[in-house]
Amino acid sequence: MALRVKKRVWLTGMVVALGTLLVWIDPRGPQDITPDPEAQAEEPGHVLENAEITLFGETGAIQQSLITPYLVHTPQQAITQATSPRATIFDSEQREWLATANAGTLNTDTHALTLTGSARLLAPDEGWQLDTESLHYNGMTRHAWSEAPVLLQQPPQQISALRMDMWLDTSQVRLTDNVRGTHPPATQAP
Repeated sequence: MALRVKKRVWLTGMVVALGTLLVWIDPRGPQDITPDPEAQAEEPGHVLENAEITLFGETGAIQQSLITPYLVHTPQQAITQATSPRATIFDSEQREWLATANAGTLNTDTHALTLTGSARLLAPDEGWQLDTESLHYNGMTRHAWSEAPVLLQQPPQQISALRMDMWLDTSQVRLTDNVRGTHPPATQAP
């Protein structure tokens, strides 16, 4: 019987010693980990489906509105990413300009909007549209631009270029680099 007790004590002592050794060797034990502020800044604060965002200017007038089926907002960076966004942009005279794309990024602090993938800007009152792969818009200065090839059209007229700048408040457009256009002659009714 004394032999059995010795074996049990020896076996229990061996298990405790091995457990202690494993805990001492294993670095996965409890450790104080400080959060990484850069990683926290990239964590989304809100994920919304079927969302609408409206940004107002200093006077309280609506500057732009964005509708999207899927939205991810990161508050630390003031960045909102949208899938298939439809934006309504207002100039100083409250005329509406419509913009769509496959994806979009909105900075809610600076009102900067970037639309990528089949980006389109429409001026419904004038009847023209602009198509490009990447469209940038500064909501504070109401300046839109693209450094990708663009196609500006008001059927039957169309103009293509490699770069475009547009100022909504003054209705000015500047097309640069390899500008080409088609302007059919006006037809007269018989």
